[in-house]
Amino acid sequence: MADENQTNEVNTDPAETAVVAEAAPAQPEEQRQNRGPRGGRGGGAGRGRGGNDRGGGRGRRDDRRGGRGGDDDGGEELIEKLVHINRVSKTVKGGKRFGFAALVVVGDGKGRAGFGHGKAREVPEAISKATAAAKKAMIRVPLRDGRTLHHDGLGHFGAGRVTVRTAPAGTGIIAGGPMRAIFESLGVADVVTKSVGTSNPYNMIRATFEALKEQTSPRSVAQRRGKKVADLLGRGGATVAEAEAQAEAVTE
Repeated sequence: MADENQTNEVNTDPAETAVVAEAAPAQPEEQRQNRGPRGGRGGGAGRGRGGNDRGGGRGRRDDRRGGRGGDDDGGEELIEKLVHINRVSKTVKGGKRFGFAALVVVGDGKGRAGFGHGKAREVPEAISKATAAAKKAMIRVPLRDGRTLHHDGLGHFGAGRVTVRTAPAGTGIIAGGPMRAIFESLGVADVVTKSVGTSNPYNMIRATFEALKEQTSPRSVAQRRGKKVADLLGRGGATVAEAEAQAEAVTE
């Protein structure tokens, strides 16, 4: 009994209790210090490696995307013309379902142009689809002096019939509606056109492109026939000097 009382007195001594309390946190601090470097190494290495790898991966992806974007921006700039947009509806069991159809003409202003149409539930999406289709269907049309057509042409599609004629400098684009959008995007500055039979923009544009597909240049005709450009131009009543000068001015 005496030993137990003495033990209790020793354990309840405030001085020793304070010493024990001060000494007790030393072990967790050492453990924290020991764990800290391990956790720091493990966590730091893991984060550092993972962060570097992820950061590097993101950087590479961004570079690739930036490269693609740079290629698109550094390429030719296209002229986009929205010709017509129509709202269509479909009757279903619950009511009517509305959509939009867009007709777009695209050109580079240097002799290349195309048209396309797209349908979607929203207008921007329909326009983007039509633009993508127009870019895939672009054709090249030879231009004289980079401003007008080489010769007159006729085109028809369905009930639409169009006539395109070359014009002298300063005439401007004598065309209306969808046909004006085509020549503006094509880069033609002087042309005279006439459309008869229909006012449907789809048929007018198709007929116009049929006429443009038949356009040929003196250089291509000379190569096909195995002759010189001056020989072909001299048949119009021009002198040899004038024909040679015109032949040198022909770029396409």
